[in-house]
Amino acid sequence: MKMTFYGQFVAGEDQEAIKPLIRRNQAFGVGAVLDYGAEEDLRPAPRSCTSAAEKMGGAEQRENQHPAHQGSGDGRGGAISTHTYFYADEAKCDQHMETFLGCIDASSGSSEDGFSAIKLTALGRPQFLVQFSEVLVKWRKFFQQLAAEQGQAGRAVLEMKLDLEKLQDSLANLGITTKTESQHWFGDKDLGVSGTVDLLEWNSLIDRHRKLSKLLLVPNVRTGQLEPLFSCFTEEEDQQLERVLQRLDVLAKRATEKGVRLMVDAEQSYFQPAISRLTLEMQRRFNRDQAIIFNTYQCYLKEAYDNLTVDVELSHREGWHFSTKLVRGAYMEQERERAAQIGYEDPINPTYEKTNEMYHRCLDYILEDIKHSRKANVMVASHNEDTVKFTLHRMIELGIHPSEKKVYFGQLLGMCDQITFPLGQAGFPVYKYVPYGPVNEVLPYLSRRAQENRGFMKRANRERDLLWREVKRRLLTGSLFSHPR
Repeated sequence: MKMTFYGQFVAGEDQEAIKPLIRRNQAFGVGAVLDYGAEEDLRPAPRSCTSAAEKMGGAEQRENQHPAHQGSGDGRGGAISTHTYFYADEAKCDQHMETFLGCIDASSGSSEDGFSAIKLTALGRPQFLVQFSEVLVKWRKFFQQLAAEQGQAGRAVLEMKLDLEKLQDSLANLGITTKTESQHWFGDKDLGVSGTVDLLEWNSLIDRHRKLSKLLLVPNVRTGQLEPLFSCFTEEEDQQLERVLQRLDVLAKRATEKGVRLMVDAEQSYFQPAISRLTLEMQRRFNRDQAIIFNTYQCYLKEAYDNLTVDVELSHREGWHFSTKLVRGAYMEQERERAAQIGYEDPINPTYEKTNEMYHRCLDYILEDIKHSRKANVMVASHNEDTVKFTLHRMIELGIHPSEKKVYFGQLLGMCDQITFPLGQAGFPVYKYVPYGPVNEVLPYLSRRAQENRGFMKRANRERDLLWREVKRRLLTGSLFSHPR
């Protein structure tokens, strides 16, 4: 297997074994995003996977009240091109953190200006991330409901601004709080000084008023009844949040010390609001002077543009470097199946063309921001030649030079070398996403590469034709072996 499928898509078994490939790629101007490819067993996890300490804190009772769907939480099916972790207990999360630390060290020791990839579902209970995501979505929908009542339905989310007086009247009429209390909420942090409240100021209420947010009541969109915003959170689950943040803090500090960028992978949409919020917390702390923490936005999601523009605006207001990876997405089949079974709106764009439009719209927004602020950073993680050409064209138009290292390109190891290596030779910052690990432990990753590549036959035929043309060219010119410039 090492001479065939493993050798094509995996760099090696350990930190030493991957160095020759990384150095060879570096000679052609290609960097590495290291990702330790070993995974947990892909069998469905037990219904209850709480540790003894968490059972004492009531987490098991909450998990039974809010069970994960078969395709979510602690067990996942139908996902390709991604790594999957299953929660056992907090000690296992600490082991995953040590694995990520080793990956950061490997990136530092084998490449310059490297990246290391991590997954937040490996650092905490996935079911907790589902619940936290539900809280964030509920709070945002409440804001949009209030905006609609003020005649702002259909506006872009950043253009929605609640009139403060009307907002306070609405909160009082709904029985959520008195007008005097709400004046205290907004006055504490000088929110709404312009007479309006936008989504970023609205979100800051639960960011800055942790004790207050536990008392907040919001209307259930379906029933109209008031219910606690944090109804499913126990003290132990609050501690879980703190432990996730502590693990992220350890990883971010190590990455900063080693000169490595930390790339937080995107996951399913029912995890993603929590993942993005926790990643933003790290960006606020570690991206003050340079881009260390990179978030990921999946452009097959209908809300991708709104989510991205809100986070870019937040970085402007708070003065840190916005940095992200843009992908199309890896969970489409699973997302649609779950939406149909549970009965909510499909979060995925209806067609591949719509996803392409979303990708280019998000990318163009960031490129424009780079032009004006020079503080944003983006990795164009794509195997789509049209997307790469679009990016190069817009960089020329906007005056963004590759030497600024604001725009990066990324492809998976073993795929689309005809995109990666010409970019590297031309001086563009380009990276291969490089998994590594023992053969028996990366088999799940390799099986997904096989599944994924069944849909790439057309692309494979094109790559084969390009290879034959290059072989003929070298034979005719007498330059069989290529040397980096």
